[in-house]
Amino acid sequence: MTTCYPHTRIAAGRRHSVGVTAQGSVLTAGIPKAEERRVEGWNSIVAVAAGNVHTASNTGRSHTVGLREDGTVLATGWNNEGQCDVDEWTDVVSIAAGWRRTLAVIANGTARAAGRRNEGASDIEGWNELVAVAAGDWHSIGLRADGTAVAAGNNRRGQCEVAGWRDLRAVAAGYLHTVALTRDGRVIVAGDRASWVEEVSAWRDVVAVSAGSYHTVAVVAGGQVRAAGDNSRGQCDVASWRDVVAVAAGSTHTLGLRSDGSVLATGNSDDGQCDTVSWYLSSTD
Repeated sequence: MTTCYPHTRIAAGRRHSVGVTAQGSVLTAGIPKAEERRVEGWNSIVAVAAGNVHTASNTGRSHTVGLREDGTVLATGWNNEGQCDVDEWTDVVSIAAGWRRTLAVIANGTARAAGRRNEGASDIEGWNELVAVAAGDWHSIGLRADGTAVAAGNNRRGQCEVAGWRDLRAVAAGYLHTVALTRDGRVIVAGDRASWVEEVSAWRDVVAVSAGSYHTVAVVAGGQVRAAGDNSRGQCDVASWRDVVAVAAGSTHTLGLRSDGSVLATGNSDDGQCDTVSWYLSSTD
């Protein structure tokens, strides 16, 4: 059996956006000269991740991670707790980035973490049989090949209560909530976003999902997009989007990758993170 690993072509952070081109280079949007945008010279990239954290007066600095086709990893940006110390990683097949940490799945199904240890969200080295990982603010989620999930880190709002989940094909982690996509196209939510559970649970035929700080976004069969949660900055204004194949939810903005490689953006663009109109990316794994 061939194992399929997710290769994320777009990523959204607190103040920046990232995308992989068909040539394997990386495009960024956000604050000019910000350290998380220093990706010049990156090549042979097949997936990206952006460190995300909820919007607050004391948040903003971030990092960007790139997975190369040879299984090595690059990182740039804020490195106060070693979240960018990934130069020696090899045989990596999937990556994720959260607040002050970077996660990876290794080809043998185990996990690695670099960065902050305080909340336990980097305590994932005992995980196995993984195909993907997701990084929220203070918690981490792992997707196993058998369709189950594991969690580590802060659980004060129940965001790590995933032990009973089954038949999963994707996972995503936000500030204080966790989202999973089942193999039959349904969405499951755990954590603080109880007011969205009824709406999100009603979604059907979902093919991709992403979690922002306080919102959840999904692509449904046919390329339309659904969103639920906080829309104070317009991050859920996606009803008109069409031909979308992937989405990325940042703290207060949302990206959509269309089948032609163009990128849609909505929500907070105070730092230019939605300036993606000129982007044309690879739209396939």
